[in-house]
Amino acid sequence: MMDSIVSISQVRIQTETSYRGIWHCIIETYRTERVRRVRGFYRGVSMAVVSASFISSLSFGIYKNFLYNICRLRYGSADKKPSKVDIIFAGCATGAVRVVLISPAEIAKVRLQIQKEPHQLAATSHLFASKPKYQGALHCLRMILKEEGVSGLYRGSVALLCRDCHSSATYFLTYSVLCDWLTPAGKDKPGG
Repeated sequence: MMDSIVSISQVRIQTETSYRGIWHCIIETYRTERVRRVRGFYRGVSMAVVSASFISSLSFGIYKNFLYNICRLRYGSADKKPSKVDIIFAGCATGAVRVVLISPAEIAKVRLQIQKEPHQLAATSHLFASKPKYQGALHCLRMILKEEGVSGLYRGSVALLCRDCHSSATYFLTYSVLCDWLTPAGKDKPGG
């Protein structure tokens, strides 16, 4: 719960100049999201949670495939123990794949989080006929594709690459080191 509140506050503070800090942003979001109140803090979260869960479950498989191919190419055999550099490179490559897969969900999450004002329908000026531009995560993705094309789904991906490549490399290197440390002598995996 707190992660979502912090996330929407972070996005709004970064994209708007009207907030004096995180508490001001949280209070104003709660106050101005009349219909939604608490739900206003969870805009865009469903797509991000589903895609992040899906991508996280794929990450180990992607990592293992990269590591397998790196060892096969470098050492002629996938059974050879990878070096730390091999692990880092496979982790970076995994992070890059994650960015390609998760960027659209991140874009939808951010667009939904910063959406506050109703989108005025062109055909009518009646206040009750207006509704938010994006009706949900999937509608948001369809609108971005329609208005901006595929490149709109990957806006800001360079920043995500910088974040995810090194964090995946660090994650998988740490994972590998801990597995080595926890593996008893003469065994090939921890606890086994």
